[in-house]
Amino acid sequence: MNPVILNLISDRTNISNRQVTSTINLLSEGATIPFIARYRKEATGSLDEVQIAEIQRESKKLEELEKRKETILNAIEEQGKLTDGLRKRIQQTYDSTELEDIYLPYKKKRKTRASVAREKGLEPLAQTIFEQRKQDLDRLVMPFLNDEVSTPEDALQGARDIIAEWVNEDEQARNKVRYAFKKGAIIRSKVARGKKEEGAKYQDYFEYEGQLNKCPSHRLLAIRRGEEEGILRVSIAPDEEEVLYRLGRYYLEGNGPATNQVNEAIQDSYKRLLSPSIETEFRNLSKDKADEEAIQVFATNLRQLLLGAPLGQKRLLGIDPGFRTGCKVVALDENGNLLAHIAIYPHPPQSDAYMASKTLQDWVNKYELEAIAVGNGTAGRETLSLCRGIDFGKRIEIFMVNEAGASIYSASEIAREEFPDHDVTVRGAVSIARRLMDPLAELVKIDPKSIGVGQYQHDVNQPRLKESLDQVVESCVNSVGINLNTASKHLLTYVSGLGPTLAQNIVNYRSEAGAFTSRKQLMKVARMGAKAFEQSAGFLRIRQAENPLDNTAVHPESYHIVQQMAKDLGCTVSDLIQQTALRKQIDLRQYTNDKVGLPTLNDIMQELEKPGLDPRGTARPFEFANIRTINDLNIGMLVPGIINNITNFGAFVDIGIKESGLVHISQLANKFVKNPADVVSLNQEVMVKVMEVDLKRGRIQLSMKEV
Repeated sequence: MNPVILNLISDRTNISNRQVTSTINLLSEGATIPFIARYRKEATGSLDEVQIAEIQRESKKLEELEKRKETILNAIEEQGKLTDGLRKRIQQTYDSTELEDIYLPYKKKRKTRASVAREKGLEPLAQTIFEQRKQDLDRLVMPFLNDEVSTPEDALQGARDIIAEWVNEDEQARNKVRYAFKKGAIIRSKVARGKKEEGAKYQDYFEYEGQLNKCPSHRLLAIRRGEEEGILRVSIAPDEEEVLYRLGRYYLEGNGPATNQVNEAIQDSYKRLLSPSIETEFRNLSKDKADEEAIQVFATNLRQLLLGAPLGQKRLLGIDPGFRTGCKVVALDENGNLLAHIAIYPHPPQSDAYMASKTLQDWVNKYELEAIAVGNGTAGRETLSLCRGIDFGKRIEIFMVNEAGASIYSASEIAREEFPDHDVTVRGAVSIARRLMDPLAELVKIDPKSIGVGQYQHDVNQPRLKESLDQVVESCVNSVGINLNTASKHLLTYVSGLGPTLAQNIVNYRSEAGAFTSRKQLMKVARMGAKAFEQSAGFLRIRQAENPLDNTAVHPESYHIVQQMAKDLGCTVSDLIQQTALRKQIDLRQYTNDKVGLPTLNDIMQELEKPGLDPRGTARPFEFANIRTINDLNIGMLVPGIINNITNFGAFVDIGIKESGLVHISQLANKFVKNPADVVSLNQEVMVKVMEVDLKRGRIQLSMKEV
């Protein structure tokens, strides 16, 4: 790669040139981000996934910039205007804004006021006036009067139009305006005429004014959404007088008629061309910044949700609650397979609580069920109370499960493929139960945008959001490690190096040849090449494998190291895993070489201490306070809750009713909080104080201060 580009990536990411070079080489060889972060620490200097992704993103940006340069060079060359100096300048430019400024004078335009004036032969007049050396305008314009230019004012207007375009295309002028926008642009919004009632939810922005560079991302995205819906009128601009003063100082010489004409042209250029152009630029820049912040919030929340503690492989009863249509009930075995399904009607209008309770009691015993998962949607609290009031004759853990996105899954192609003979209600109940069993395995089947953790996910840059969320899912799947013999095709798809085709081939191999007993068997899977095996093997686990290392994150390429350690100690690999005293005798420095260093060896030792251990912990049930609706809340009341969404302005808490309450960022702790994610996490159990209840708008303000 071009050394200049490597240096640029290094500067932009604040990562050393050597690390950047190694990382880009690994990526170009087909290595995935999780694989590089976990198994190539010596090569990258132990970069984490975020840093590696940043290098990859910057590299792609610069690749796209190089392609844009080629397009621009070809376009200018076709016009016969490409000089050696211009070519060199374009080739040496690595700033996209600067590149577009260079190209602007050569860019093909639609018919403009300046182009019309040029067609009338007024460019020489414009040039003379722009120089401001000759101030006798009457004498200057006379040679340019003809059938097309009938009056002196027509000639001067045409000249001003040409000068205005020159000013607009001048890099220095554009940078002066950019500087003014950067330092002091004000964003203003006001309600559109006749839209007050329709846009009531945007009332905070009906008369809003603030500095653009200090506008929080959630506020900016809300204002933009209001504008797109036609509710708000929005403008972004610095102090006009200040900008015109700066442009005047740059262009104006003396004080005469020609200078006055140039001054008029500058003002016209700013108002008609420069200001709208740079405003669009800053709208896009501020939108990109707001998008990145919102995407980061979404990615952080998604990671926490996906890594939620699983209950594990237990036989479950899943309930998708409802009133009029009843509650759909499913029984699943410990592998998540559907055993049976039925509908019960404990709530109004049927209100057959007795028969519903008896059915649940019978099913728990008949199918030897160990826990119950109740969806938190409509009738969720009522169904939870029903289950807790039943004597099952044994200890049954009862959980309320966040069912956001379950309806999306139940109507999806994935659900139809898994349950072709069952309707959406059955699929939804199965999804709720499986989420309790293993949130990660189930949630990967749903478009992350449908899960509902984050802010303005439909307003941000969609390709960038998808890229970020896909990376989060891939990272979570690979950090946990996947059971090769039970993972679904959809879960396997996210394993490093696999993808849809190999994932399906693994499932096919399992169904034909039976369960995998070793990682080596992966090489028998159709289309599994050496590279795919290298990238995926370390993230796939085999319980009760022939080789105990197959149930660890130790990569097969490092098995020989562990085997040598065991040999040197005169024991087996199993002994090494089971006995702490043996591991303490190992001097890792004896096993380093030019490819394997202490980072890899330390990872191996950590894995031998906890082989196959799920890093997510285990799910446990949670009990809400005895409140049913927002009307049961009183100011000052203390209630338990679970954080179900985090934004950059605060955290939303599920307190067991339909409406989630907001803990504003200022109420999260008895100290200044810059980022809510620094002090709270998704699914965290908290105690909150009710500060304000707005029954009309269904809003609840909560506090975690002094609680």
